[in-house]
Amino acid sequence: MRDYEVIVYLTADPRTGILPAYRRYLFRHCVEATCRSAVPPTTWKTSLDERLITYETGVDLDGFVWGVKWQLLYPGASIVTDSAVAAMWTEAIGLDFHEVRIETNAHDLRLVFSDVAVSELTTGYAPFTVIDD
Repeated sequence: MRDYEVIVYLTADPRTGILPAYRRYLFRHCVEATCRSAVPPTTWKTSLDERLITYETGVDLDGFVWGVKWQLLYPGASIVTDSAVAAMWTEAIGLDFHEVRIETNAHDLRLVFSDVAVSELTTGYAPFTVIDD
């Protein structure tokens, strides 16, 4: 609720010799987080079938398969320069705030935050523990 975590899987052309890696971006003190669908209405109209929620039941259907458990980071992330929203929060709280826009194939996410911590993740990272009843 206060911080927002984004996990990115980074890859390069295998010929470069650069190994894939997971990076964690922890946006701290998120005072605003807005998310809009990047999927156009025509695609939404054909993607309402509940079977599209999981990959296994939706893979062979027409429509957008929501249940892939990842999103393509395209067109990508960018800092919103001269953000009026970030300036308002900076003035109100007394910390420097920034705005980032993260565009994926399915969502357009905007975060207003005061700090970001970037770290490399190891295989098997889980942000929380699942407790079975």
